[in-house]
Amino acid sequence: MTIRPRRSVLYMPGSNARALEKARTLPADALILDLEDAVAPDMKETARTQVAAAIAEGGYGPRELIVRINGLATPWGEADLEAAAKAAPDAILVPKVSSAEDVAVIGRKLAALDCPGSVKIWVMMETPLAMLNAGAIASAAASEDGKRLACFVMGTNDLAKETRARLVPGRLPMAGWLSTCVAAARAYGLDIVDGVYNDFNNLEGFAAECAEGRDFGMDGKTLIHPKQVEPCNEAFSPAESEVEWAKKIIAAFDLAENRGKGAITVEGRMVELLHAEMARRTVAIAEAIAARG
Repeated sequence: MTIRPRRSVLYMPGSNARALEKARTLPADALILDLEDAVAPDMKETARTQVAAAIAEGGYGPRELIVRINGLATPWGEADLEAAAKAAPDAILVPKVSSAEDVAVIGRKLAALDCPGSVKIWVMMETPLAMLNAGAIASAAASEDGKRLACFVMGTNDLAKETRARLVPGRLPMAGWLSTCVAAARAYGLDIVDGVYNDFNNLEGFAAECAEGRDFGMDGKTLIHPKQVEPCNEAFSPAESEVEWAKKIIAAFDLAENRGKGAITVEGRMVELLHAEMARRTVAIAEAIAARG
């Protein structure tokens, strides 16, 4: 089982050279080098150049690098996509995706640009149409043009703007959309990361929302400030007790007398094969986190 931790996914403005440099030292699992919302119109070209140069220079270690481009309908989108394809980060994050065809268009353009197959597509789920079409968007991963699709990124601020839903503790107005997107992602083998928490000085509220996102089934959370990285990593890492219990379940199912059984008893508790599958993923993610050092 090959798993890449995506607990903490930190936005870094592509127009800020110091931020791009600092990102090399932060314990984030992934970095979104942003050309879109975090960059003023008069800095778009500068940001594009700096992000491409930062990727070429390297030095980011195990951190996954994702470039968020501007939408193709904007004056900067096509040039962003071309530059990102040439820079070949781990993934390209596409904003305002609302249909499976939106994913397919990006896939065809990347193919035309001879972009390496290792470069995946991540999509922002941030429009009302995206919520209605979540399953269809995820299904693009099963098509030839959309096979690069790897991850959903929840854009909760834009969702609040477009739907007029309020961002309140517990996010009850968005619970249905969050769950729908998790189900759609899992149906097609995609990862999914939660939206940002805006009040970065409110660490208690942030911790609560991280726990909430994990309970929804998210793989991690997008972040807007470096101080959010470590508590986010902690929230989305399996607890030591979880890992120990998972190992006991795996070991029990591996015993000769239990092979082929659909359910067994471990320390007085009934566990099924589905629990063994969950246990193997828990151990795999723990090992992948430990391997990061």
